[in-house]
Amino acid sequence: MSENKIEIKNLYKAFGKKHVLNGVDLDVKKGESLVVIGGSGTGKSVLIKCIQGLLTPDEGSIKIDGEETVGSNKNIHEKMGMLFQGAALFDSLSVWENVAFMLLENGKLSRKDAKLEAVRVLRQVGLAPDVADLSPAELSGGMQKRVGLARAIINKPEIIFFDEPTTGLDPIMADVINDLIIESAKGLGATTLTITHDMASARKIADRIAMLYQGKIIWIGTVAEMEKTDNPYLQQFISGSSQGPIQMEI
Repeated sequence: MSENKIEIKNLYKAFGKKHVLNGVDLDVKKGESLVVIGGSGTGKSVLIKCIQGLLTPDEGSIKIDGEETVGSNKNIHEKMGMLFQGAALFDSLSVWENVAFMLLENGKLSRKDAKLEAVRVLRQVGLAPDVADLSPAELSGGMQKRVGLARAIINKPEIIFFDEPTTGLDPIMADVINDLIIESAKGLGATTLTITHDMASARKIADRIAMLYQGKIIWIGTVAEMEKTDNPYLQQFISGSSQGPIQMEI
């Protein structure tokens, strides 16, 4: 049995003349927290969508638990949870209905039991039961992120994706969310893949960090290895310098 939960080989994806992924090779070990960093527009979100099966790559292989998913009709989404960048809560649903959305859609539980389960998971992310009946609009940004996290973990997924989980949060709340991400993933024994440009978050939650640049993984290693790197692209990115080989279009 492979020690990898996700195996990506030679992945390509283009939209018209714009080539976004140009031969991505990446493995994520079982139970590992892998963080993919890179500038805006480098293909991080496209990579996640390909793994989830929301986009079909033009070329390459994506295996989950050793099984090829590209071109497969097998439902892989039940293994996955997702915390979206802006929490992406449904305005027309209450907090508990957002958290229990998958349970309600699949008809796995009655509404009464689904609400009880939602309240239980809300407690896990530090929210009191009385939050369950509120609407998303009544919540702060940090509370919305917690609700999004509760929705991502309620189905006990084997793989959890985090899309810029600390965007829009102050440094203290961002650190709270980072702690909850670590606790939630470890509690489930889940494999996690996070995309972010928040280096404080990356340093805290990552077992390994991979850098995506011009559609390829150009560096991968531990946080300790990253701090000692002589890779000029990675050095420029983590220092936030405008000077270096990465030239941003203005």
